[in-house]
Amino acid sequence: MGENGEEVILEEARAQIDDVINQRLESAFLQTPQFLLHNISKIAAEYDPIDLAHAAYRLPPAARIVLYENLADLPAKIIFMINTGSSTRAAIFRQLGDREIKELIEQTPPDEAVWMLDDMSDRRLRRIFAILHPKKAERIRELQKHERHSAGRLMTDEFFAFPLATTIGEVAKTIRNNPGIDLTRRIFVLNDDKELCGYVAARNLIISPDYIPIKQVMKPILHHVAPETPRDEVLDLVERYKIPALPVTDKEDHIIGVITYEDVVEAMEDMADETIATIAGTAEDVSEHDPIIKRFFSRAPWLLVTVCSGLVTASAMTHFLGQTWFAFVPVFVPLITGMSGNVGIQCSTI
Repeated sequence: MGENGEEVILEEARAQIDDVINQRLESAFLQTPQFLLHNISKIAAEYDPIDLAHAAYRLPPAARIVLYENLADLPAKIIFMINTGSSTRAAIFRQLGDREIKELIEQTPPDEAVWMLDDMSDRRLRRIFAILHPKKAERIRELQKHERHSAGRLMTDEFFAFPLATTIGEVAKTIRNNPGIDLTRRIFVLNDDKELCGYVAARNLIISPDYIPIKQVMKPILHHVAPETPRDEVLDLVERYKIPALPVTDKEDHIIGVITYEDVVEAMEDMADETIATIAGTAEDVSEHDPIIKRFFSRAPWLLVTVCSGLVTASAMTHFLGQTWFAFVPVFVPLITGMSGNVGIQCSTI
């Protein structure tokens, strides 16, 4: 079976899991209050927070906070908030107190926290920053300076970089002493001017003797991007050259962040959701539980184009009302309209 076939099977399996979780959650919320919390807690314990995060958008906004509060612990809540949609995050933030949000954000990696805080009002955001740990708040603010769909927003500012003379043993010891920093597949090497000059594959930490300087096993950096590089260019670069960890550098070639392959996969999923939503003529975060006015205005621009084109057609047809042959023309109007709609559906599906 080819890769495409395996991807289709995996996608179908994930869709089935989402459907099962959604059905169970909807059934639980329809029950009487004394059974509600028990069943929600049971569902939250049975499924991965990532699966619950994807299923949550189908629930009414008021019910999402109940699911969130019944997750096992803070790490599970962090995973849930990272992987759920903007509308769910906004609904949950409205129900949480400032101290609860502070605790959540302080345990969340800065590159993930910056996306979560995008779903919060400016006034609330200022209150949260006022009570956050100063260093954490400063790191998040630095990431927020970058454009939303840029390399600066995709990158993480937690990575390992060492001078040329550092030995393999010293690198391994530093990594062991910092378990809170995720180990990317590349450890970066800096020259005497702190400029990025190469990288060492994580594999070398295992196969190379401890006394060898990293400059002996270093490989040159062939690709790096600036923080203002558009997201599309970053995705194309990583996908084309299969780069596991893409460095982000400033104008002086100082490394300021790293974009991991996992970050790129998440960005690709977001772009796919946005593309499908655009094809469907609606915003990706509009659900059946949103107010009617919001759903109307999300579709109105697209429907307005159709209405205007119909009015133009009707106006053009009025000029031929006096012609005898014109009696047969209206017969073809629904035929052409139906055919164009059919072609549009087929094109959007493909």
